[in-house]
Amino acid sequence: MAFQILLNLLIAVVWMALQNSYTPVDFLFGYVVGIFVLLILRTVLRFDFYMRRVYAVFKLFLLFSKELIMANIDMIRIVLSPKLTNKPGIVAVPTRLSSDWEVTLLASLISLTPGTLSMDFSEDGRTIYIHNIDVPNREEMIKDIQDKFEKAILEVTR
Repeated sequence: MAFQILLNLLIAVVWMALQNSYTPVDFLFGYVVGIFVLLILRTVLRFDFYMRRVYAVFKLFLLFSKELIMANIDMIRIVLSPKLTNKPGIVAVPTRLSSDWEVTLLASLISLTPGTLSMDFSEDGRTIYIHNIDVPNREEMIKDIQDKFEKAILEVTR
């Protein structure tokens, strides 16, 4: 992946040299040309295109932003309600993530979301214990974390 980024940067610099114009716009245009060149080379050389991961990181950022906004709305609803009808709880969420980095990223994203906190890990590090301020359905919460955050992290890392 690092080789592809360097090759893309090299193509952008060569593009600027061929245009005899060294402006940021020419660099950006050359970078886009380099992306298309790498796309064409991908079919011939059979390598994993690095922009797929960049797109996956962008999708993970958008997913986290959406979940952050929704969690803030839920927290406002809980705080401003006249009666406390929330059901706090601790949920054990098993994960398919294999590396420590992936599990740490998942736990961090969960902890950064208001109303949730990653409390502990199992001995093997593949189960995260999460405290949530409102757990109406444990299975739904587990499925939601696995289908959204875990899937997005797997797209970024694999």
